[in-house]
Parts: sequence; C-alpha cells; structure tokens
Amino acid sequence: METMKVLVREVDMEKDLPAVEELERRCQVGLSGDMAAVHDHAVDDDVDGDGKNTSKKKTKTKKKKTGMSLCVEQIGDPLARVRHAPDHVMLVAEYGDDEEKKNIVGVIKACVKTVSRGGKQHKPFVKVAYLLGLRVSPSHRRLGIGTALVRRAEEWCSARGAEHATMATTASNAASLALFTGRNFGYAPFRHPEFIGRPVHAGHRLPIPSRHRVFHLPPELAAAAYSRILPPHAAEFLPSDLPSLLSHKLTLGTFVAVLGESFAILSVWDSTRSMSMRVDGAPAMLRAALAAARAIDRGAPWLRVPSIRDIFRPFGAYLMYGLRMYGPDGPALLRSLCHHAHNVARRNPACAVVAADLSPDDPAAAAVPRWRRFSCDEDVWCIKRLNAGAGDGGDGDDWEAEAAAGSVLFVDPREF
Repeated sequence: METMKVLVREVDMEKDLPAVEELERRCQVGLSGDMAAVHDHAVDDDVDGDGKNTSKKKTKTKKKKTGMSLCVEQIGDPLARVRHAPDHVMLVAEYGDDEEKKNIVGVIKACVKTVSRGGKQHKPFVKVAYLLGLRVSPSHRRLGIGTALVRRAEEWCSARGAEHATMATTASNAASLALFTGRNFGYAPFRHPEFIGRPVHAGHRLPIPSRHRVFHLPPELAAAAYSRILPPHAAEFLPSDLPSLLSHKLTLGTFVAVLGESFAILSVWDSTRSMSMRVDGAPAMLRAALAAARAIDRGAPWLRVPSIRDIFRPFGAYLMYGLRMYGPDGPALLRSLCHHAHNVARRNPACAVVAADLSPDDPAAAAVPRWRRFSCDEDVWCIKRLNAGAGDGGDGDDWEAEAAAGSVLFVDPREF
C-alpha cells in the first residue's frame, strides 16, 4: 500500500456521491469528547476534524467504557455547509495504483468568504478560507491522505484570494489539533466558542412575561437593525452577506424583545433539513425515565410534567444566532427570546433541541438557558495567515495574535 499514489481532485457529484456518502457513514461524528474507543493520538492524518464535530476514530487499542455522547450526521446536500459561499469546493482523495480499482478514501470541503475582523482595522473585511468536513477512511489513515487534502484545499483557497484560513475541532481531538497546528501547516488555536443547547419540551410552552414585548422583524428591517448594533468593528467573522443570511429560507425569523430602554435580539435558523443528531451511550434507566415522563405528559398534560422529545433517535435542531442584548433588563429579555425560539421549535416535530454558539466571555452566553447534556465547551477554532503578501499593506499583522478586545464572535449557522 505504501507504494500506491494519492490523487486529490475536485468531486464529480454524479460519479462520486455514493462513495462520498459511504465514507461519511464510516466516519462517525460527534460533539462530545468521550469516545467508544481510545485514541492513539496519531499526528498525521488519523483525523476527521471539522467545524463543531469531533470525529470518533476506531483504532487497534482496547475499548473503554464511556458516557453519553451527542453525535452529528450531515444529511441531504453534501455541499450544504459551503454552497452559500460564491467560492466553494469539495475535494476527494483517491488511493491506489490501478485506475479501475482506485477508491475514494478521503474528502474535505472548503469555501472562501468575506467576513469582519473586528476592532478598528484599516480594512474591516477580509477574505477567509473555511476548511470543513475533513474525513479519512479508517482503513487508510497515517498514509498522508489527510495532509494531502488539507494542502490542496489551502492552495485552492489561496488562489481565490483568501488571506487567512480557519478550521475547527474540539480540544479532545488531539489528532486533529496535531495535524493542523503541527509543523506542516502551522495553525494556531484562536477562539473557543461554547455550544449551548436545551431540549425542546414535548408538551408545554415556556413562559414569557407579558411585559416582555416580542416582535418579529422582516429581513430588511432585521438587516438594518444588525448594521446599527453589530457593525464590522464590533464583531469577528460577521459575514458581509448578512442580509442574504437573514432572508435565507432556513432563517425562520429575527426576533426583538423590548422593555423600556432595554432590548434583545436574535435570529433562528432551521438546521433540521441538513443536520441530524442523536444521543448515544445513555443508560437504560434514563431512557425509561424520559419515556415515562413523555407518557405521563401525554396522558395528563395538566400536571405539566417536564418531558422532552425522544433524543435517542435522530432529531434536528434550531440554531439561534446574532444574539445581542442591551440595558439593565437585557439578560431577562434575551432569556425570553430563547423561550420564544423554543416555543417556535415546538411546532416542528423534527426539532428536539434549540442551541446557540457563543464565545464564553460574551455576556449573552450567561443569559442563554442550557442543559448540560446538550452543551459543549471544548470547541477550538484555529487560524493561520494564508497569503503573507496579500492585503493592502496596512493589514499585515497576525490576526491570531490579537485579542480583538470588545469584539464578539459571530457564528454563521450555515457552516455548522
């Protein structure tokens, strides 16, 4: 096998789609760090790091008993996470020395977007490459395939003017971090967003105080509101096409709550069509207890038993983004908006979780209701300067070395 060659090329959707889907199925993905197998921390390409997802790698080491884990699977359009960007690509890696017997053993997606840097920059928006969905077949790891895919993706993005490249994984995914932060690529850990989730109640609405007035903004008004309260110098990774995101068919709405001089705002994205989750490793007693709670709630709804939808089968999520709050009553108003998003999610039987992705030092993070089982604070975003000579000369400093004081992290739900 070591004498065989790796060919990295752009995907042919008509010809390659079945093989890509099979590869995705073989590479189990999840949000939490506990695994069904012990990692051997290989530093080459024993890695499936992408976005918020931590790959679950099976090795030859012995298995260990683990707890619950939240697993994620992309469904539908395989290019859904990058298709919205004008420049996007999916690359596949073929392995073998016989043209008729070559197999697709790796895949990576990438896109180039124009986003804000935050802070008082000479050039507030820059082109940034996003590397997503790196997968390497479990039977073909530590052969340089992951390295070849990342290198080709970087070259593709660099040719389209990307000045920085980013990737994301979790702190427990040592193999992914080793691949990207090692000497071959030199990425630096950069930001640590926190995934905050809460399950949807099966039978009951969450209360919203009557004095908290909630308004649904049309996309045009929502874009105008965000341009005032979240300008480019106040946010990192704010997409330049924010109006398109706010008017996207999967953005269910932008909502504002007002009380006196205080207000809060957030938008809701429906990811149930593109992403499926499930909870693995739950004890039988917990499964039975939650099933019993749902049965009691259905039979006697007046008891208002706190039951949640079945989370042990595939389910979808609504993602809240653009969360901001102002004034002394801002935190309470933001909690009410989160309750409103939950109540909207109740109308969709496929949705079992409402979640948000925020920087842990963002004041809004403390106001978002959460459930520990559906929250994760292990996310790591990494970044590096891709085109050292790019830019206009006034923006040549290292983004990763800046604290971006006062800037908030904008997490685009389209990349989740």
